[in-house]
This record gives sequence, C-alpha cells and structure tokens, in this order.
Amino acid sequence: MKYKPVIAIVPLGHYIYFEQFEGLYEELNKKSAEFAAYFEDTAEILITDYVDTVPKAFETVRSLKKQDVDGIFMLLTTYLPSAVAAPFANYLDVPQILVGIQPLPHLDYKKCTTFMQLVNDDICAMPEIAGAYVRLGRSMPPCIVAASRQTEEIRAEVLAWQRAIVAKAAFKYAQFGYLGHTYEGMYDMHTDPTAFSGTFHSHVKMLEMCELAQLADAVTEDMLREKISVIRNTFSIQDPSVDPLTDYVQDSDLEWSARMACALDMLVKNNDLSALAYYYKGENNNLYERIGAALIIGNTLLTSSGIPLAGEADLKTAATMLIMSKLGGGGSFAELHPFDIEGDCVLVGHDGPHNIAISQGQPILRKLKKYHGKSGSGIGVEFSIRAGDITMLSMNYQPNGRFKLIAAAGISLPGDIPQTGNTNTRVTFPGIPVTEFIRRWCEAGPTHHLALGVGNHLREIRYFARIMNLDLEIIE
Repeated sequence: MKYKPVIAIVPLGHYIYFEQFEGLYEELNKKSAEFAAYFEDTAEILITDYVDTVPKAFETVRSLKKQDVDGIFMLLTTYLPSAVAAPFANYLDVPQILVGIQPLPHLDYKKCTTFMQLVNDDICAMPEIAGAYVRLGRSMPPCIVAASRQTEEIRAEVLAWQRAIVAKAAFKYAQFGYLGHTYEGMYDMHTDPTAFSGTFHSHVKMLEMCELAQLADAVTEDMLREKISVIRNTFSIQDPSVDPLTDYVQDSDLEWSARMACALDMLVKNNDLSALAYYYKGENNNLYERIGAALIIGNTLLTSSGIPLAGEADLKTAATMLIMSKLGGGGSFAELHPFDIEGDCVLVGHDGPHNIAISQGQPILRKLKKYHGKSGSGIGVEFSIRAGDITMLSMNYQPNGRFKLIAAAGISLPGDIPQTGNTNTRVTFPGIPVTEFIRRWCEAGPTHHLALGVGNHLREIRYFARIMNLDLEIIE
C-alpha cells in the first residue's frame, strides 16, 4: 500500500431537535471523539462536521469524495430521517457501517425525560436507514450495536471492521508484480489478470527476468555488504542436518543470495509493487535458473516487511498474504505437509517466501544441494510460526467467474519440525480430528497454497469478504 487509508466518522442527527432542546447538540456531538478512541493507527481517522440535514449530507459527501475516503462509520447519535443518510448510499461506493452506541445501559425509567431519550436514541433510525439502503439498491450496511460501557465488545468490532477496510484499501491503486510463469502443471494456480483486476481493482504488472538480471548487475559493493550484514544478524546459519540434501553455507552462497535480495528490493521499488508472484524454472544452470534459485532470502525479507511474495507464481496467494498482513496476522507462504495422527496436527509450510516477523525464535538458514521439485540449489529458510492461535487463508477462482476465500483457525503447537531448510508449523484444530479437518479443507476446493498467519482473524476475514463481495467458506 502506497498511502495510508482514510476512514471517516460521520456523526448524524436531526436538526429539528436542536431548535427544541437547548444543549442537545453539544451533548450528541461528544459521541464522535469518544468513538474515535476505538481505532488503531493503521488508517487516518477523520471526523466530519455534524450532519443533520440533506444539504449538509451532500456537502459532506462531496468532501469525502475529494479525500478519496476508503470507508465510513455512520455514527447515529439520535433519531434522524433516513434521507439524511441516503446521499452516502447514493454517492459513495465504499464500505459503510451503521453505528448505534447507546450511552446508558438502560433509561432511568422513573426519571426519564425526552432529552434523555433523544440522547439514547442511537438505534432508533437504524432499521429505517437499513431499509432505505435496500430500497435504494445499495448493499445492506453492517451494524454495530452496543451500550457505551461494553468497551471491549465495541473495540473488537470496530477494529475488525477497520482492519477489513485497511485490507481492502491495500488493493486500491496497487500493482501486483508477476515474474516468470506458474509452476508447470499446477492447474489450480493460473489466474486471469483481468478477472483479478475486476475483483480487486489492482493492476497485474508483467515483469521480465532480464530486468532482475540487470538489477543484480547494478548492485554495488556497499549495498552487498549491508545486505549480508542484515542476513547474518537476522538468521542463524546452520551446518548440515541429518538430511543428506543439506550442506554448509559458503560465503559465495551468501553473497549471491544477498545480491539477489538487493535486486529484488530494486525490482519492487522501481515497479512500485505492493506484492509479487514469481517462479522461473530455468535449465542447465543458466543465469535465470541461478537467479530463481537464490531469491528465497530476499523474498523472505520483503514478505516480512509487508511486501508479500508468493512462490510458484501464485498470484492468488500473493493476495491472501497481503490480506493476512493487513489484518494483523503477518501471512507466510504455506501448503499442507504430512500430518501427525499421534499429535493430532498437520505440518503447514513450504520452501520459498516466508514471514520471519511471525517466527518462533530466530529463523534458520540451511544450504540445500537441490530444491526438491525445482531447478537449482541454494539457501533455504527454516522456522515455525509463533505458538498460539493461527489463521489459514486460501483463495481459488471458480467456474462462475468469482473468487472464493477458504479460511480456518487453529493453533500452532511447539515441537520438532524436519530440518530440511523449509518452514513447517505444527497446526492442530481443536474439536476436529486432523484427518477430518484436512478432508473438509480439501473439499472446499482451495488453491493448494495458503497464507498462514498468527492470531484468529476469522471475524476480520468475514468482514473483508463482505465488503469485497467475495465468496467465503470457513472450515470449523
């Protein structure tokens, strides 16, 4: 994302009341600042002027369009006619959430005044406005309903919607790089760039290996020394393991990987990329094969900094990694590996792009004499993601032309993993035997890759799917 998303809080009311009740306007206007305190610093939060007439609504809509707003929270401060909200439905094509937060847990029935009721009439117009959106042919707005003392519930809802909006905004004006081609024979991974752009409104930019080769030649000695220093400080470089494919990491291996990491940095910067899907097979140890074999460290560092890279040119998984990152889960490139009946878990991991920002301990580098199923040899990254709650997110393209998200929440377990220079995380799913989970996951029809992130983000994924108009299946 090249800019900070803009989320607006729009306080709504009814002008007639303010002519009738002295001090009511001031009392209702306090609600905006109180509500703004629930947001986190992943977006610019602006509070508009108070909107209590249709002309004021038109003026506010024009202002929000100029500010290229990414989402709005319609703060219903008291009853208002739905006509005051209608301009937002008619003229702003962004996620809109209706908010009714009642100051009191209940009215003081024996001492209640009309003034007190109006201050607590936050939900009174909510069904009317929702019904008006439907009649106007707009999407039904989601609603947040709570009493003000339910602070934790309110915060959880607000942050879930904010993160969903921020994830949606990550695709806005974004360029997804596509370097090389998909891995031969993986039919589940091919993605039509036009269909992708139609759904996510991002541009898919086709890149060439020769550009990456030229950038590798342009790496200076200072750049190389700095990148090698970053790698040595970030990773634990390990000797060979029990796997005969592993070998000692030589200085020349590290230097070549560092050079390609610098080249990847420049490729991302020069092409203004928000994400990248890449794969190039190469043959007979030619230059492009050696380039492709040396990208793991560079793509891991970029992914961990918030620019996801998906191996095997899986554009859809680059998208799910970006979603997971913006939802706060990090998002590491993964697929299902062997399961463990006795431990009731499945290994979830991959070679290639990973997110070490969510690793359990210091990530490891291992030299591999060959990459299984791929050309070349080089350095692999090995670690598990942090123990605790995790979320898996995959995406596929359906015959009806719609993209579908498949998601599940589980738990990352501490424990041994294979020392093979790949990531592997022991994942269990409470209440579901591991083989039953695998069956349900596969029958949902995912792409075989997925974004593996820390934390349970199913609520945010539900909200993201809703505001993006994506199909969603959650395995639980």
